[in-house]
Amino acid sequence: QLQASGGGLVQPGGSLSLSCVASGSISDIFAMGWYRQRPGKQRELVATVTTGGYINYAHSVKGRFTISRDNAKNTVYLHMNSLTPEDTAVYYCTAEDATNGDTYWGQGTLVTVSS
Repeated sequence: QLQASGGGLVQPGGSLSLSCVASGSISDIFAMGWYRQRPGKQRELVATVTTGGYINYAHSVKGRFTISRDNAKNTVYLHMNSLTPEDTAVYYCTAEDATNGDTYWGQGTLVTVSS
């Protein structure tokens, strides 16, 4: 129901964009976002955006990452700049159902920042 794409290998200082489209039974979405799980760490918030455009960023990515959303396409994007090895993680997209509050998770896409 959530299909993410765009992960891969990038050099430090580089950029990468992720996208995620929600489909199927998720018809009325309140918020979409991205979380990540770095090696040996717990899953953490990266950024979220509501239908109304309210955006929340983790402190560690503020100023480097940009989240955006196309409500008509039920798609959320994450553009990542100035990547560092600390950004290496599996990135998961999420969608919060506006009708029941359930949160759906995508399958995860791996981002590796390495020279």
